[in-house]
Amino acid sequence: MARTIAVMQPYLFPYLGYFQLIAAADVFVLGDDLQYIRSGWVNRNRILHHHEAKLITFPLKKDRFQLPINQRQLCDNFNEEAERLIKLITYCYIKAPYFSQVMPLIERLIRFPQTNIALYTEHAIREMCAYLHIVTPIMRGSDLILGKPADKQERIIRIAHTFEATTFINPEGGSVLYDRDHFARNGLLLRFFRMDPVVYRQFRQPFVANLSIIDVLMFNCVEQVQQLLTCYSLDKDGPVAKPDLLAGWAQHPDVASVSPNQIAVE
Repeated sequence: MARTIAVMQPYLFPYLGYFQLIAAADVFVLGDDLQYIRSGWVNRNRILHHHEAKLITFPLKKDRFQLPINQRQLCDNFNEEAERLIKLITYCYIKAPYFSQVMPLIERLIRFPQTNIALYTEHAIREMCAYLHIVTPIMRGSDLILGKPADKQERIIRIAHTFEATTFINPEGGSVLYDRDHFARNGLLLRFFRMDPVVYRQFRQPFVANLSIIDVLMFNCVEQVQQLLTCYSLDKDGPVAKPDLLAGWAQHPDVASVSPNQIAVE
């Protein structure tokens, strides 16, 4: 029986908080059957380029706006786009301390032979979780029998009940979308997740926040990233970071706290 559940659209190489949310849940559901949002993060993110945030995009075929994510396809010439993206990421990070360990994984994920953007992204998320030793089961929303929920809240409640969950955790941006009392009436505790402010050593100061997990991995070993995965808070609760995290930071001085205006939010 799942105690906590989290639900998010599948994002390509998302920020650290996305993986924190996966790790915090007992079950994580990918909303692959939700409508694709052009201005969202399904097929784009940000990397470090000349010490500034640069948007990278995995281009899709033009199609109807109303289609869900799992009916959208990568563009016909994506093999060429994939090589362009690999060259760009290599250019940006070739001097990063963990480039030689991380870049083969990034190349393999970008070259994955799948044109469906939902399946392509799901594969990348699963592989990233394996690399970071995140063991939370990941399910597809499209595989669940939910009927026709009246709205977003009802959809989440049905998903939670499917897994006999008692708690739904969601990024704090969802506080305007979800009604805590409505969830309580349906036997669910609603809690909002917030990534704690952290920085790590990049090429130089000041720190450029809110970048893809690619950036985090290029500048941190797996053990450091695992420590960062615990740096989040849930509303009405203190930070989840463990006391021994401070000892870990003493061993890895590249990781430190930062002011609240550098919090990554998606």
